[in-house]
Amino acid sequence: MTDNKTSWTAEQQVKHLIALKAIKFGSEIPADLLSDPDAAYEYLVENDEHWDAVSETRCGEVETDIPAGWSRHYESKSVAALCPDGSWVGWTYWYGGGKHADPEAIDWIDQAYALDCTEEQKTVTVRTFTKTGEAPLQ
Repeated sequence: MTDNKTSWTAEQQVKHLIALKAIKFGSEIPADLLSDPDAAYEYLVENDEHWDAVSETRCGEVETDIPAGWSRHYESKSVAALCPDGSWVGWTYWYGGGKHADPEAIDWIDQAYALDCTEEQKTVTVRTFTKTGEAPLQ
């Protein structure tokens, strides 16, 4: 899966991430499919080897501050993942919904979008307080 990834759509980038995760979990995708994320993903689906990789990828690597879609039945947040080529891809992560909900059934792969990410280092001071002795109650 090392062909020109910059020409891949965000959806293909997500399928690529899923295929890589599936390989990490032990799936053996034929070498001739590795340069085509659509074909690699379809292979996983046809062989029923995609579930764990999709579930692991769906949560994302980091939460973003990009506004997410909403539903009265589910909670949502925007998440992102770093692709092997250094680009970022994001999507809406749906969760919650109660006892009989199935947020995993909501299509999200085809709703993925490309992201630009800017990183900056920040110094943060955190203060933690503890009592040094018992104060009298008033």
